[in-house]
Amino acid sequence: MPRYLTLLLLGFLFTTESRSQEFRCEASVIAPQVSNLLPNVLKSMELAIKEFYQTRRFTNQNYSPEERIDINLLLTINNAPAADRFEGTLQVIYSRPVFGTDYSSPIIDLVDVNVGFNFLENTVIEFTPDRYINNLSSLLGFYAYFILGVDADTFSPLGGTEFYNQAQLIVNNAQNANESGWKAFEDRRNRYWLLDNQVQAVFRPFRELLYGYHRQGMDAMTQDVAAARTVIAQQIERLKTVHQSQPSSYNLQVFFNAKFNEIVEVFKPADGPEKTKLFNTLQIIDPGHISQYQRMMRGS
Repeated sequence: MPRYLTLLLLGFLFTTESRSQEFRCEASVIAPQVSNLLPNVLKSMELAIKEFYQTRRFTNQNYSPEERIDINLLLTINNAPAADRFEGTLQVIYSRPVFGTDYSSPIIDLVDVNVGFNFLENTVIEFTPDRYINNLSSLLGFYAYFILGVDADTFSPLGGTEFYNQAQLIVNNAQNANESGWKAFEDRRNRYWLLDNQVQAVFRPFRELLYGYHRQGMDAMTQDVAAARTVIAQQIERLKTVHQSQPSSYNLQVFFNAKFNEIVEVFKPADGPEKTKLFNTLQIIDPGHISQYQRMMRGS
């Protein structure tokens, strides 16, 4: 093959690869309570997690660098019962850029407390969605597809279904694993219920909110703040039906853990009746952040 054709092909492959990955990942691994872990083991784990998200494709879609999904992971190792065994928690944070601004709107902020896995230093985390290889790869793959689903829901109505289906496959394949976080009977605040809730019919208003709140609300802020704020308030109001069917659901808790500060800032300047109506709704569906919503009412 002539050299110029070779260079052209390599350039095409490089460009395709650089546009393909879906995620931009920041990952930190700490072990504040485990004294016998060498720093190079934690750094190796940190690098492996970043590479997991940034060197493979999870979809058949191409993402340009500015389109990539920002995620932040904090893995805290609380116990290391063997040289290759680690147990702890994983904080997962995902935010979405708001059109026409440099602001990113937080959407997911959760702490997975059922994290246990085996890992050898300087190894690559292998993954395929249709087969359980090990718990770490399934754990990271699950959150990849769940976040892809939520992100897609914010850009088109119910747009994340195909990605939730992939996450469901991972959950199904992990049912026989001797690891926590995958089974319905273990806990109502685990990966099983996070996904199961998301795809239930009763949670459809929540998935529709993801689109209305972000695409029709936040993305329209630069055009008409008051109108965009009204849309956001209407979307939050619809969550009453979800709360009535599934009080204190894990999914709504995850959402409001990420959103409460944003809601306060967006509605501080609103007029009294608008804030009062929203506050009365938030008292019902997100009682855990009442003190913050009271700041919204005071406008301070």
